[in-house]
Amino acid sequence: MDEADPIRLPELRVEGDRVTLCGDWTLRSLQPGLRRMRRQLDRVVQIPHWDLTAVGRLDNFGAQLLWRHWRERPPADLQAPDSIGRAIERVAALGAARPATRRRSLLAPVEALGEIGLGLVRHLIDFVALLGQLLIDLGYLSVRPGLWPLREISANIYKTGVKAMPVTALVGFLIGVVLSYLSALQLKAFGADIFIVNILGLGIIRELGPVLVSVLVAGRSGSAMTAQLGVMRVTEEIDALATMGISRHVRLVLPKVIALFVAMPLLVLWASAVAILGGMVSAYVQLDIGFLFFLQALPQAVPLPNLYIAIGKGAVFGMMIALVACHFGLRVKPNTESLSANTTASVVSAITMVILVDAVFAIATRGIGVPI
Repeated sequence: MDEADPIRLPELRVEGDRVTLCGDWTLRSLQPGLRRMRRQLDRVVQIPHWDLTAVGRLDNFGAQLLWRHWRERPPADLQAPDSIGRAIERVAALGAARPATRRRSLLAPVEALGEIGLGLVRHLIDFVALLGQLLIDLGYLSVRPGLWPLREISANIYKTGVKAMPVTALVGFLIGVVLSYLSALQLKAFGADIFIVNILGLGIIRELGPVLVSVLVAGRSGSAMTAQLGVMRVTEEIDALATMGISRHVRLVLPKVIALFVAMPLLVLWASAVAILGGMVSAYVQLDIGFLFFLQALPQAVPLPNLYIAIGKGAVFGMMIALVACHFGLRVKPNTESLSANTTASVVSAITMVILVDAVFAIATRGIGVPI
């Protein structure tokens, strides 16, 4: 609208059972007396006959104002020029395209619970399908050893294993110091200083070492795997691999699973050794227990089966973390919001799976490696 054009103020007249609108019904002309006009429209909303032939201009704002006061239904008798009618029809079409608000019912909690259950079932089905595809790929590669992705496996072992050694050593050492310090306070009160070897050995080697390393790897490497696959999904690199006839499971998923399956037991041994070292240092400071005595008493306090259990936990935890990370990475849709959501879900799900599997290990091995 030209700034030089005169503004005709909107008017609303009621003549018996007929409402007549005049002037310009635009945002610019309605702004000064908008509240008054809304009140007038509320009073005449039930009148069935409306005459809009004298309306000069009607923009989107004016059309939405009338449409909402009509309760999104046109009057029984509406007279309007073609241009005015088309503007109202456009607003009506936008209102019809808007999704209807769902009314909450008493069964809404049951419905929400059902949606969560169905989502878990879909995740489980996709996870089993991923695991089955990997088993098929392993069978295929076993008869064609030249097709093994050795470079990808080696690169993933370096990224998930070697590059994770500094942070696992630092956290393991600090955990060993803290656990030894807290245990020493209690043992010193009862004169049972020597049993700190049993507490540290069993606690770190059998439980804390595998779980601690798994949580760190899930947050560090698991999120990186999900983000890598998600970015490849967003940039359509995975589709490009499929177009070239390259299996995404063999080139992207299998190397990550094998790498963590191999690297995690080694990381568990590394972190447990450093944590024991931290506990030895703290025990020497707090209880004056020498390093040589600590190392001599450790094999008697912690039988060798505990080490095998720790290695087995590391391998299983590593495989689970990689599978969960790849599962969520392949579910990423080609948008950044889905990438962030699936990366977060990957870390949370991986840590949850580690705790659940650790509970299963604890029940299954409750009578193994525990000195009576």
